[in-house]
Amino acid sequence: MVVKVSTIIQNYWLPIIGLNGTILGCSVVIAGLSPRTWTANSQFILPDTTTNLDASLGTLGQIKNQGIAFTNELSPLQVQTSIITSNEVIRPIWASDPEKNKYPVLESYKKLFQVKAVNQSTTIQVEVQGSLAELAKQRTNRLIKSYQRRLNELRQGTSASRQQFSQVQLEDAERKLRIAKNKLADFKKSTGLVSSEDQTKNLVEAIKSTRMEKTQASAQAQAAKIRANVLSQRLGMSPSKAMNSLRLSQNKEYQALRQKLSEIDTEIAVAQGDFTGEHPVIQSLKQKRDELLTALYKQRVEVVPNAEGIDTSFGGNTFKDTTVEIIAELIQADAESNALQKQASQLQNEVNNLQSQLTKISTQQAELSDLQRRYDIAEGVYKGIVAQLEQTKISAFSAYPNVQVLDQPRVNPKPISPKLSLIALGAIASSILGTSALISFLESRNPLLKPKDLQDMELPILARIPTFKSATLGLMLESASEIGFQRLASTISLMPLENRRLMVTSSTPGEGKTTMTLGLAAALCFLGFRVLMVDADFHQARLSHYFGYVLPKETTALPTPVKINYRWDLLPAMQISDGRAVEFVARGGFERHLDAIQKTGKYDYVIVDSGPVGSTSEAALMAAAIANVLLVIQLGVSDRYMVQETLEQLMRHHARIIGLALNGVEERTDGYVYKRDDKQVNS
Repeated sequence: MVVKVSTIIQNYWLPIIGLNGTILGCSVVIAGLSPRTWTANSQFILPDTTTNLDASLGTLGQIKNQGIAFTNELSPLQVQTSIITSNEVIRPIWASDPEKNKYPVLESYKKLFQVKAVNQSTTIQVEVQGSLAELAKQRTNRLIKSYQRRLNELRQGTSASRQQFSQVQLEDAERKLRIAKNKLADFKKSTGLVSSEDQTKNLVEAIKSTRMEKTQASAQAQAAKIRANVLSQRLGMSPSKAMNSLRLSQNKEYQALRQKLSEIDTEIAVAQGDFTGEHPVIQSLKQKRDELLTALYKQRVEVVPNAEGIDTSFGGNTFKDTTVEIIAELIQADAESNALQKQASQLQNEVNNLQSQLTKISTQQAELSDLQRRYDIAEGVYKGIVAQLEQTKISAFSAYPNVQVLDQPRVNPKPISPKLSLIALGAIASSILGTSALISFLESRNPLLKPKDLQDMELPILARIPTFKSATLGLMLESASEIGFQRLASTISLMPLENRRLMVTSSTPGEGKTTMTLGLAAALCFLGFRVLMVDADFHQARLSHYFGYVLPKETTALPTPVKINYRWDLLPAMQISDGRAVEFVARGGFERHLDAIQKTGKYDYVIVDSGPVGSTSEAALMAAAIANVLLVIQLGVSDRYMVQETLEQLMRHHARIIGLALNGVEERTDGYVYKRDDKQVNS
């Protein structure tokens, strides 16, 4: 991104400076020629206008004058602001203004007056503009006088209209009050009924209290019934049967017979251990038991005629005190439930009686109350109109209070326009936007190569090399850019290259062809190949300068390879003129010399760094000796027209363009990290 910005600035610095200079000049002219404007400020305050008006309206309440009421929906300050900026106030000032010709329309003149109500206060701020300080002050004074005159006109008109309206309303209210009073008096006289609100209230309270007692009695009866049911389930008998069982347990004769029956049963049990069932002793004992059972049954019938379902086992030692207590509690709960139910029924009858009395009263009382209500309303309306009529007489400022001048007009010594800060800010914004627009326009016409142009070339991209930052390449390829060279070398090693030769060139200088040649050669050596690196740029000879093997100028001797390391040799460039360089290549001298050196050195690859095709004549001619060409381009730097022309020239010379190498690609910061030779490498 930094490289791209610097490239753009480098390409368009002259029009950018011209544009920003123009903007700066226009800003200075605007600041110098803009008319000066002064403002005069003043403040109005809305005083308290509360009066002592306090009139009773009967059932409608009271009417009081609370002064000025501020709410979210309506603010008296906003009303006053509208009056100050109204046409009736501004027009007299405009008519006598010395600069009236500058403002042919009243609406344009009103823009000189800014009126604002201050929040959370009763103050109004006024700001008046003028081309001169004294003129701004003069307009402010005239505004105050015109505003106060308009307030007096509005007060007089409002007071007159209110009095006229209130007088008509007063006569109508008086007539309605008289009619309501007569109807109320006639009804009381004909029915003899006087307002009995206390009696009605007492009846309502009595009904309410009786209903509460009835509800409480019903609740208690229900609770007693539930308790009786629980006890009945516990004993396994109803309350009546429990009472009968209790009677049997308290009958002495019945309990004595049961005791004798128990003793006979014991004797029978003992005798059966000694005799058989047919023995006379046992038969005699059984006869006695039957007689006791008969007597016991007769006694039970006498005590409890209907003894079905009762517990006849009570009595003697088997009858427990707790059982007696439960039976007693059951009987008590049952009796209490019945008593409370009767009480609730009586209370309900009392409630019905009270409601009947209330109904008889409410029939006529409702009509009486309605007549009384109408009379009270008529009386309240009448009193209200009387109070309003008195209010209009004692206060002429209720609708339009007397706004007082809090601060006399004062002029700001500094003009409010032109504002240099806004002009400067506008200039900065114009500069930024204008520069962006200019760059976008120039970029649209810019011949520099873009990613979209690569798609039209239909050539494979063999390498994407980021910006190279190392001082030297060496043979240890470990940085992200050097790994890119390794990938390029691997791709080249798999391609069938004629004579194992490859020419690395570009369309114009500065696109990185020498760096690409150096990196590719080092990467091939790293892969184990023997490489001859040929400096065929007879004009710049950057490879030769890089390794320090620069031949003398205009020498006639052909250069010989120089050993860089055991796998890497360099053939320095001849320092000859343009004409001789073209002749040397065109007559085949360069090809013959390269054939001899390649045959003698037994190199696996010959990498030739030629001059730019678009800047030299001999670079395209080298295609006869080196058919395989790797074209180096750099986005944002290479000229797309020059690149297209370079491709056409190479194809006319029957060169085989194996692909493109992109130089200066932005490097990704993330990647796979691995170690080699105790160093970290990002992939």
